[in-house]
Amino acid sequence: MKEINLNGQSREVIKKSAMKAVRKEGKIPCVLYGQGIENVLFYVNAKEFKAVTHTPNSYIVNLNIDGKEYKSIVHSLQFHPVTDETIHADFLIVSDKKPVTIDVPIVITGNSEGVKQGGKLLVSSRKLKICAPLDKLPDTLEIDITSLQLGQTITAKDLSFDNVQIVSPKATIICAVKMTRAALGNAAAAAAAAK
Repeated sequence: MKEINLNGQSREVIKKSAMKAVRKEGKIPCVLYGQGIENVLFYVNAKEFKAVTHTPNSYIVNLNIDGKEYKSIVHSLQFHPVTDETIHADFLIVSDKKPVTIDVPIVITGNSEGVKQGGKLLVSSRKLKICAPLDKLPDTLEIDITSLQLGQTITAKDLSFDNVQIVSPKATIICAVKMTRAALGNAAAAAAAAK
């Protein structure tokens, strides 16, 4: 999986009112936690952090907090309800010894049979939550839809990848080919021609 470097500076526990001032300075309050360490409170630069949040990719984040290095993933984000800016981030330490659970982008490949017949491809999920050892984490999950017919759906339970366990609910819909008027017209024309 791709890695990205991010610098942070440690912080003290401060009141909510003081947090607003910190955010106005262009800093995002963060917490790093994980097995074997005490929680680390720190800030990151809001502009630099956009490289992690404003992308479809998932990353292993190499945090440098006051000279100390930590290998982590973004565990959760809080957004401002109006501006949609990130206002808080939680990071989770990862190691080579334990499997990592992370959302990975889906890449759809192939040209569906159902679409060729006039159907419309509807993509419902852009990412899937997976669990895998750190060195086996893929950058993307490739899903071939070539054999997907009209009215068919691909769900998480239909998928399997080497060295990767899918953690998303089995009923999670990835994509479907929906019947359209054009497809109905084509089917009716084909039926009439067959008579």
